[in-house]
Amino acid sequence: MSGIDLTAQPSGTGCQECDAAGGWWFHLRRCAQCGHVGCCDSSPSRHASRHALETDHPVMQSFEPGEDWFWDFRTQLVFEGPDLAEPTSHPTDQPAPGPHGRVPADWMQHLN
Repeated sequence: MSGIDLTAQPSGTGCQECDAAGGWWFHLRRCAQCGHVGCCDSSPSRHASRHALETDHPVMQSFEPGEDWFWDFRTQLVFEGPDLAEPTSHPTDQPAPGPHGRVPADWMQHLN
């Protein structure tokens, strides 16, 4: 399927842009084409969607433990897809929202 590279490694265990800015995220998504890990659309900064728009990488997968669903930005549909390169989620001891120590006490007020 176009937009999926089974060999692309995740870019890290958290949202690259949030980490660089000292921010936080609600949930994480992984680009199925290049492995970029960004924050979900409920997060304040929506970096996964921004990555898809700026790079024309149309497919992402949840990067949450126990979730393996994909999202296609072209069709706006959830689907089941192939197994991507490991790891397939952030570490299970990493909280959501995360990362630990950067999530504000009133985090629910900041969700989209």
